[in-house]
Amino acid sequence: MATSLTPALKKLLLEADCVLERQGKGDHEIWYSPIMDRRFVVDGSIKSRHTANAVLKQAGLPKAF
Repeated sequence: MATSLTPALKKLLLEADCVLERQGKGDHEIWYSPIMDRRFVVDGSIKSRHTANAVLKQAGLPKAF
């Protein structure tokens, strides 16, 4: 079983000044990106590097996984 990429993803988001706005449904969180001026969802346990990179794209950041 793959380990969760969420902790590393959240670290990158925080370094890019993205903000955790609130808890979403279940283990999802709603984040805000000042780069893209939009909100996006971060799952509590992302196993796929494709999903992790998709979240970074929504935040306006380059791929990292």
